[in-house]
Amino acid sequence: MDQASDVRTLALAETSGTVPLARDFTRTALTEWGWLPAATADRRAAADDVLLVVSELVTNACLHAEGPERLRVVRLSRTVRLEVTDRGAGQPAPRTPHRAGRPGGHGMFIVQRLCLDWGIQRVPGAPGKTVWAELASPA
Repeated sequence: MDQASDVRTLALAETSGTVPLARDFTRTALTEWGWLPAATADRRAAADDVLLVVSELVTNACLHAEGPERLRVVRLSRTVRLEVTDRGAGQPAPRTPHRAGRPGGHGMFIVQRLCLDWGIQRVPGAPGKTVWAELASPA
């Protein structure tokens, strides 16, 4: 990261409308970074993927991890990194086997399919975790 302007952080603890708030926050960052409005279909698709992954990570924290604490959106030279910190002890993972016709349980499968990489960071002795995902920057 070259500049502080490449990192956006949003506190999510004790808020309502968390998923739309996180999407709007991320959309604003993408606009400030020149991703939106998108000049091409590929750039629009890249921005839509970022917004979808934010929605999935925050929804997962709401449903399975006692709620999200913080969202960080980080612009790197060739990627954007999304980080959702929550209070939960669980381990997110794509449901295996994935069954497209079954309702629910698709969030981490979507994250896995759209992202270059994703994972979980924990601080030893501290509650919760940070689930992160990286997507390619638009060309």
